[in-house]
Amino acid sequence: MCRLWAAILFSFCMLTPALPSSASAGVLAREDVVKRFPAPYIVGEKELTMPVWPIFKKNMTSTDLAAYAFESIDFAPIPGFSGVPMNLLIALDPAGVFLDVQVLSHHEPVFLDGLGEAPMRAFASQYKTLSLKQNIKITTHGMSGSHQEGANVYIDGVSKATASVRILNQSALSSALKVARKKLGFAEGRDPDLIARIKPGVFAVMSLDTLRRRGLIQHVQMTHREIERAFAGSDGAGLDAQALARPDDPFINMELSYVSVPAIGRNILGKDGWARLQNRLEPGDHAFMFISRGRYGVVGDDFTRGAVPDRLVLKQGALPIEIRDLDLDVVLPEAAFGRGLTPVAPAAAVAPGMKIFRVISQSGLDPSQELEFFLHVTRNKGIVYPEKISRDLRFSLRLPAEFYVAAEADNKSWHSIWLQRWWEIALLLGALLILSCTLLWQKKLTRHAQGLIWFRRSFLLFTLFFIGWYAQGQLSIVNLTSVIQALMAGRSLGFLMYDPMSVTLWLFVLLSLLVWGRGTFCGWLCPFGAMQELVGKLAQALRLPQLRVRTKTDARLKLVKYGLLALILLSAIFSAELTDKLIESEPFKTAITLNFIRSWPYVAYALGLLLASAFVYKFFCRYLCPFGAGLALLGRFRLLDWLPRRAACGTPCQTCRHSCEYKAIRPDGAIQYDECFQCLDCVVIYQSDEKCAPLIMEKKRARIITIQEAT
Repeated sequence: MCRLWAAILFSFCMLTPALPSSASAGVLAREDVVKRFPAPYIVGEKELTMPVWPIFKKNMTSTDLAAYAFESIDFAPIPGFSGVPMNLLIALDPAGVFLDVQVLSHHEPVFLDGLGEAPMRAFASQYKTLSLKQNIKITTHGMSGSHQEGANVYIDGVSKATASVRILNQSALSSALKVARKKLGFAEGRDPDLIARIKPGVFAVMSLDTLRRRGLIQHVQMTHREIERAFAGSDGAGLDAQALARPDDPFINMELSYVSVPAIGRNILGKDGWARLQNRLEPGDHAFMFISRGRYGVVGDDFTRGAVPDRLVLKQGALPIEIRDLDLDVVLPEAAFGRGLTPVAPAAAVAPGMKIFRVISQSGLDPSQELEFFLHVTRNKGIVYPEKISRDLRFSLRLPAEFYVAAEADNKSWHSIWLQRWWEIALLLGALLILSCTLLWQKKLTRHAQGLIWFRRSFLLFTLFFIGWYAQGQLSIVNLTSVIQALMAGRSLGFLMYDPMSVTLWLFVLLSLLVWGRGTFCGWLCPFGAMQELVGKLAQALRLPQLRVRTKTDARLKLVKYGLLALILLSAIFSAELTDKLIESEPFKTAITLNFIRSWPYVAYALGLLLASAFVYKFFCRYLCPFGAGLALLGRFRLLDWLPRRAACGTPCQTCRHSCEYKAIRPDGAIQYDECFQCLDCVVIYQSDEKCAPLIMEKKRARIITIQEAT
């Protein structure tokens, strides 16, 4: 909601930048990384198969790999407190140790408008020297610097910014885990992109006893004797008097279940509990429920709801995965309390000792692999400065294959992205269907000029807000250069499938190019083009002076975009670094992808183009857009000259030509489809006997004939 209102304010005020969006695309060039990692480090070229920069360091006569640097938004675009992902620059050494973590961009209100950015950057600096193999958690105890305590390594949080630093932590860990699995061999020989997915439609009614017999509710119990055996031979042995007195009594008594799996969660939680759980989980998230009674549980008495458990660690492939309390109480049937776990009420109730923990989708947890849980038990020896002796008690969980879709070599992760965004794709397809019907049956809509105006403005707002800022469906010259570079490198084009909105738009645009030409996208579906047009119409409503470019000058300026297109496509063949610089001639990344949250030269350039469009209608689209030039060339293969014309158009009537704000009509009345944006204004004139000169003349002749016949 914050993002939507920020976007609305921008479109009307043109001065208030909207919130950045989450497009998974980094903003740094190699030169930027070099500045952040100066000598003795040597920054290599960005890898083609994965967006990471190798960083080397001279070691006597050899040059060794020191780290991989990457941007978190490329791997884990986790929405921040404002709904916008923050972007971190992370350097991870070959052993999985953080060399550095820096904040590149964010839009966290508590740091922008309150505390300032210094506490946030100080928080990020604490990751240096910490390892991914450690269980990194945030404390609010006010200790200075990171410190080891039991199963965890704690770093200082920021008072009054708990949510924001927690999300920063998730962004850092999730993106680093993905790189570690892919580049550092932490995936145990597996491709980390090959992750199984929970089957959402698999459900059968099962009793709780059936779930227990099948191991879907796992009972974990350890006696005092077993715990004492774990401490045997250490200074912690014999310190628990109760354990020594009653060695066969349970020390740990709990049940564990994978409640985000429908067949398990729906049967345990019931209809209402399952609905509440689903409302708290994002697509791809996992949830585990623990119900415990007895001396020792998964959290201590001083545990803060909604926090990371202080005693429990989840690992997969030797790497910790963050789990966090959902702070969710659900009413369970009496039978769900398990062996020896008696409810506090005779009927259904909230289970004592019940905790539901969440694992976010970006963590890379694979439900097909074994899940290792470690419960941390600590004993204290001494009184004044007690010595802490700890042991980690391991228990595991493995989900049966019937409940997940195993990953395959040709089925990595893009399928799940399409499924997660199904409603966005459906909404886009509905909008494209409406647009197609409008263009096919244009005469019906253009009979009502005011109706066309409101329809067009509404569709442009939809294009800007939904396709652009929300769904990140801005097509760009980058789409063309990335394909060229991938083909030259012999790489698969499968990466395109990770952006379902762009693929859907591309399929429609390619079809529309054959039927109608360039204007369908440039006039209706380009978010930056929509922004320009809305700014232009606002300027006209405010009666700002409109500059009419001379016809010859206009024609020459329109050639500039073709020159830019040629330079960019050639650079994609010969120089990737030059391409990165030339594609910045498009303001799409600044205005749509990053919503003006970028360094000032880029923002000034984008705002300058919008300002120009307030005086010269759609300035960038007409004269500078290389992507529009590419579509114009492809649009020359269209099958139809579909805008209606009369013999009198151009000879002598010039009404449409003078009314066309794009100057896409020649003096002879012919439509220049390469420059037409399909606004349909000329079709409105064509059908109006009050605007079209030939129709006005016909109307007059008919009136004269009627009068003559009457007399």
